[in-house]
Amino acid sequence: VAPDCIFRAEYDPAGAKPASVNRITDVELASRLSFFLWSSIPDDELLAVAESGKLSDKSVMAAQVQRMLKDERSSELVKNFIGQYLYLRNIERILPDSGSFPTFDENLRQALGKETELLVESTLREDRSVADLFKTDYTFLNQRLAEHYGIQGIYGNEFRRVALTDPRRHGLLGQASILTVTSYPNRTAPTIRGKWVLLQILGTPPPPPPPNVPSLKDDATTKNLTMRERMELHRSNPTCAACHRLMDPLGFALENFDGIGQWRDTIGLGSAVDASGVLPDGTMFDGPAGLRDVLFSKRDMFVETFTEGLLTYALGRGVEEYERPVLRQIMREAASDDYRWSSIILGIINSAPFQMRRSE
Repeated sequence: VAPDCIFRAEYDPAGAKPASVNRITDVELASRLSFFLWSSIPDDELLAVAESGKLSDKSVMAAQVQRMLKDERSSELVKNFIGQYLYLRNIERILPDSGSFPTFDENLRQALGKETELLVESTLREDRSVADLFKTDYTFLNQRLAEHYGIQGIYGNEFRRVALTDPRRHGLLGQASILTVTSYPNRTAPTIRGKWVLLQILGTPPPPPPPNVPSLKDDATTKNLTMRERMELHRSNPTCAACHRLMDPLGFALENFDGIGQWRDTIGLGSAVDASGVLPDGTMFDGPAGLRDVLFSKRDMFVETFTEGLLTYALGRGVEEYERPVLRQIMREAASDDYRWSSIILGIINSAPFQMRRSE
């Protein structure tokens, strides 16, 4: 089969010097745009605009982007991007222990991922600020997932938008999908959840673990201890303490959610869950609602991390250090519009990395 029938080919302009930076053609730009927003080839209208040579005009581009975001095909952007960014793709591979979580089944697995996709997509469709993902006071439920959350009055397999009266479930931190993919098969994992918050929310990855780190002790001497007590034993090793003091307080704030995201007030032999924590800067919080408020106060960090993830997705490669000024420019321009989805997306599409390429 001819390679051009399978691969998205971009060619150097005639006479281009080696390693020179050149603007891609409008047809190539249409392809980049379509695969970014639709995960598919351009439609006839987008191709016609590109072939007319008008797509590189910012006003024409803005109109096409708005049209494409309103199209139902833009749901692929949400599904594929957050599948990578929020680790939702891992839902398909998780195998919770049936002894620890006997209520988990395939219907619940499918519902977990669908709920988060619909929630994120609703903020895209309404063109809300991406920072609102912290504090959405609604979600999308069917009967199976409503039962999982202990919410009454939801019947049938169809998902519908439901207002949340419990602030502990607001935003991404209350989504059982995320809480499940950041747990072990038989228990919660405060360190994994804390690392997820550091990486995906704050964009501040912890240092890599030192070699030969001992695993968390799990035997007859620890089976009656709470997770916090077991982690304190682990942190008694100075080698482990440096990293865990960053991750664990964030993860413990979510400890009321078990390994598949159900709420619990006690753990083990009836010990009350201690979900309080203190950040390295001295900021205190308690539980998922308290953590959410702290993170929302640092929402600029989240927006930058989110924007970098979306730029990475759009380019199909990582963001290089020399492209950090581009990222900051996208942030500055989107700030005046409250970091709405459309502002960030347009900033990415109009950026040099998206519209240019380096020749061979």
